[in-house]
Amino acid sequence: MNSVHRRYLLVLLAAVFLWSWQRPSPTAATGTPFPASNRPVAKIISPAYSDEKTRDQNGEAERVMDRLSIKPGVRVADIGAGAGYYTVRLAQRLGPSATIYAQDVEGKYLKQLETRLEREQIRGVSLVLGRPGDPKLPPDSVDVALLSHMYHEVENPYEFLYRLVPSLAPNARVGIIDIDRPTQEHGTPPALLRCELAAVGYREIDFVLLQPAEGYLAIFVPPAKLPPVSTIRPCKQN
Repeated sequence: MNSVHRRYLLVLLAAVFLWSWQRPSPTAATGTPFPASNRPVAKIISPAYSDEKTRDQNGEAERVMDRLSIKPGVRVADIGAGAGYYTVRLAQRLGPSATIYAQDVEGKYLKQLETRLEREQIRGVSLVLGRPGDPKLPPDSVDVALLSHMYHEVENPYEFLYRLVPSLAPNARVGIIDIDRPTQEHGTPPALLRCELAAVGYREIDFVLLQPAEGYLAIFVPPAKLPPVSTIRPCKQN
């Protein structure tokens, strides 16, 4: 090898080393050790899915709460509470001794909900400002976690579901309400939902259609033991 070729090889090796050293790892790129969501994430555009009168005419809240066996003494987290459709109806069912966590990642929605709760004289509700990857609920504090029409807006479902587990009490259930449509169209196909929750160790125990509003309620139980983060594999929307 002559000197010209040797210098060329040294420059090439140095460039490769510098590129590999500067190239961010997947963890550094996402800021988290969890795998990125392999499907579109819908933007948060409103604190309410639909008008409350129509939802009540369809009997949505009553059917959902019945299916989740929500009764006085059950501690509930309304995750992605928004304008408070479920928060208010949960308080009505659970009564004055209610323990309800109204959680959202939008502080302005929580402020609006706080005003509503004061106006309607509703007690027993704690407002919780979460992060996109962490609901920030107290440990061992929730018997039923309800996610209504917001799962498709979760930026990283694997991190979110993983960090939800410590807040769930023994025998807790997670109810997810959504519509069978692509995530970019503000829905979640049931097969994708099942895959993403199974990736973190959740197990589906019930599924019911919420006609006539084309939505569904899927109920899961959390894992007894969380899997190592390194074993979580992202699902792909078909």
